[in-house]
Amino acid sequence: MNPAVLSGQSSIFITFLASFLIWIMFGGLVVLWIIDGRFKKEQALHALFAALLAWVLSQMIKSLFPTIRPFQMYGTMPMTLLVPFDGAFPSGHTASAFGLAVSVWLHNKKIGILFVMGAILVGLGRILGNVHFFADVVGGSLIGVVSAYLVGRLHLYKLLGRNT
Repeated sequence: MNPAVLSGQSSIFITFLASFLIWIMFGGLVVLWIIDGRFKKEQALHALFAALLAWVLSQMIKSLFPTIRPFQMYGTMPMTLLVPFDGAFPSGHTASAFGLAVSVWLHNKKIGILFVMGAILVGLGRILGNVHFFADVVGGSLIGVVSAYLVGRLHLYKLLGRNT
């Protein structure tokens, strides 16, 4: 997508989706933990750890299989806060967003669907922001989903010897 074709507001919105929405999702998790008494510490810990695991796995894959990003291929500018220069596949932002979102969804379907919609928008923003191809985002989302399920199966508090 050519940034020159987009209006200023569209460009700001894409940058918001690509760079800032994931931080709002993390903030939402903190709010859930503090305000919503039904969202336990273990659930928040699962979501944070799933996002971290997804990010680490995506970074490992990027270092093993470096790929070019759309803005490098097409000679356009990325519409993100920072210009990424590592490999494109898989999307680390999308992996972390889906790790967080699916983990929340596994514990609370109503709130989790909002987080999943946020994760989808993060992935869309990464594509529209010229920093990832569709396959990069799909790969990142799969890593995030798998990370959330793995972390959910571990029951971290039990491993740490704590009660929920």
